Amino acid sequence: MALTTAFIFAPDGQPLPVPVRGWLEAQQFPVATVRSSDELLSAALRARPRLVVIDARTHPVAALKGCQRLKSDSYTGIVPVCVCTRNDDTSFTAAFDAGADEVLREGMPAMDVSLRLTAMLRRSDRDTHVHPSTRLPGTTEIEANITHRLEAGETFAVCYADLDHFKEYNDRYSYYDGDRVIRILSRILHDVVKGTCQDAAFVGHIGGDDFLFVMPVDLVQDTCAEIVETFDALIPFQYSEQDRRAGYYFGKDRRGALHKVPLMTVSIGVVTNERRKFTHAAQVSELATEMKSYAKTLPGSVFTIDRRGDTSDDEPLPIDPIDEAAMSEEQ
Repeated sequence: MALTTAFIFAPDGQPLPVPVRGWLEAQQFPVATVRSSDELLSAALRARPRLVVIDARTHPVAALKGCQRLKSDSYTGIVPVCVCTRNDDTSFTAAFDAGADEVLREGMPAMDVSLRLTAMLRRSDRDTHVHPSTRLPGTTEIEANITHRLEAGETFAVCYADLDHFKEYNDRYSYYDGDRVIRILSRILHDVVKGTCQDAAFVGHIGGDDFLFVMPVDLVQDTCAEIVETFDALIPFQYSEQDRRAGYYFGKDRRGALHKVPLMTVSIGVVTNERRKFTHAAQVSELATEMKSYAKTLPGSVFTIDRRGDTSDDEPLPIDPIDEAAMSEEQ
């Protein structure tokens, strides 16, 4: 089944209210009808539907049991569920108690039904397209933002930020401390980028310690320099006093040998479409990843900007004067 499938759970098999059927037809969703909570959960686990509509007008106990089971599973719990109920307060309250995302009373005007169902899907998209830890948009929204800018003919910069020595930090401290560092970096990126560029910027979270932000080209230097400076000022305080004073600690490599691990730094690879012609977001992502990988070969916190054009055969990349100034002064 496609992700656009709408599941209808109707224990008695009766048709849905006319306004709900009309809205589903207008969305052109393929519709699959199930008659039991077991069948509903099994179908939803096989292929996550776009939404589930549960008819609880005549058999509320069986219908709401299906809603509870769907919402209690971590995989199917994110599927938006609308419950159709009788027009009484008890049924209305029971549906929300069972975990429904939206409840439609019998007799509700068609316009209200349409608005509520559309808003439910919009809320679902917003909630599932952000990273649960940082609340920043994820890969779907990142790709959409870059695609929109390409289609609009904008000149922009894409910046890929990644932490250095993050795995070693997790190994020495804990995943809880590592998650806190990721949240700190997300706040630095969001506050600095949005503070500098306001609505012209976009900040997204790819996953783990990988972030991507999009912004006007002419603001890249100041923005990335401030990110580097702020990160280097704050990150030492995520270490113990002993590690912070030493500026390193001893960790084990994959062979079990001890070696010095420096404090975390941030590497940012920057690519723009000033001298390049991109046709889709994947091209931008590929080059930004290349630039980020190059930045990680350099010492300290640093950002590197791709100055090549489409016709350049140069290997990446000598350090740009801007990039050199962006390195941590402590290195």
